[in-house]
Amino acid sequence: MSAWEIRKLTDLAEYVNGYAFAPEDWGTEGLPIIRIEQLKNPNAPVDYYVGKLPQKNIIDDEDLIFSWSASLFLRIWKNGKAVLNQHLFKVVEKEGVDREFLKSFIEFYLPELIKASHGSTMQHITRKELEKFSARFPIDEAEQKGVASVIAAVDRAIEQTEALIAKQQRIKIGLMQDLLTKGIDEHGNIRSEATHAFKDSPLGRIPVEWEVAPLAEAADLRVGYAFKSSWFSEDGVRLLRGENVGTGTLDWKDTACLPLEIADDFEDYRLIAGDLVIGMDRTFTKQGFKVSAVTEDDLPCLLVQRVGCFIPIGIPKQFMRFLILSPQYQRELLLQQKGMDIPHLSKSEILAPLVLLPKNEKEMTEISKRVEAMECFVKNCRDSLRKYNALKRGLMHDLLTGERRVTPLLAQPTS
Repeated sequence: MSAWEIRKLTDLAEYVNGYAFAPEDWGTEGLPIIRIEQLKNPNAPVDYYVGKLPQKNIIDDEDLIFSWSASLFLRIWKNGKAVLNQHLFKVVEKEGVDREFLKSFIEFYLPELIKASHGSTMQHITRKELEKFSARFPIDEAEQKGVASVIAAVDRAIEQTEALIAKQQRIKIGLMQDLLTKGIDEHGNIRSEATHAFKDSPLGRIPVEWEVAPLAEAADLRVGYAFKSSWFSEDGVRLLRGENVGTGTLDWKDTACLPLEIADDFEDYRLIAGDLVIGMDRTFTKQGFKVSAVTEDDLPCLLVQRVGCFIPIGIPKQFMRFLILSPQYQRELLLQQKGMDIPHLSKSEILAPLVLLPKNEKEMTEISKRVEAMECFVKNCRDSLRKYNALKRGLMHDLLTGERRVTPLLAQPTS
């Protein structure tokens, strides 16, 4: 097996910073200007530059790009000829260094580079940090390629799973829109105006079998209790406060508890798995709509004031959940929100928006089953993605430190 030697990152590659474009340089013709935004998402809006630039600032397919300011990550560029903006390095590997291996190598050591980076509010890595940093590196390029091929196989599985999740999420959004505005007929088909009877309503055209009503006719809201802070303890039953309500899941970073002997007196405020809760202050944030589902992992917990728990009235619990998570309900609820410094909602305001309701509970159940089936598929994909990421972390630790070795023969694909 070949040797591993201590090498500086600057011994392995040149790090060429992008061009410092001024706003007046941006146009609609020429080569696309690649900033951090476009490196993260090649489909993001882009500006263009039509002038001449040094060749070192031009990138093309398969170039390695290193975002070294604010967002720290690496990408192999695969979207054609472009020009690189400042705060991005084009990484040009030196002779005897495999590009794919170098990408994984730098990614693995990024946490250590970040620790040494400057900037209290905006992290960035300068050439000074790159010059200082060194680690064990395999001198045989064939071994580098062998390691890179193993990691690349896991990367492909991760990318394919991420793409599948994104695709299913798009399908789910469209499916929910159809199911919650058109429903399912007695034959199991989604209705359309071409084949079914529809009528006008305050929320647009809806099936004649449906009605429009305030959410209050389909759900109630149980509001939490004003527990005294003098009762709080470090252990016991957790208190679900507004700051714990996230977008989809609960966040227990900032947790208060109630001793068991006191919590037993407040059984009416105890939550169960499957409950849907809403933060009544700052309900709409940059992160999204503060509504979370309670899971078994969140229990036991008690509901605190300014947090509400939805309770279905004559409709399936899951169908109620889909009504509340629908864009139509959220748009109507946003109009109800009051207050500039601390936007807030009352119980009556949360229950006031109009919603679409099938008259047939069987149809509600069938709608819920179809959406749940898609959610279950996405959940399974997310579970697989977590496993792939854990596998990659383990492989990177073993293979990029030399603890486990990969021979070129092992890395070759079998016929």
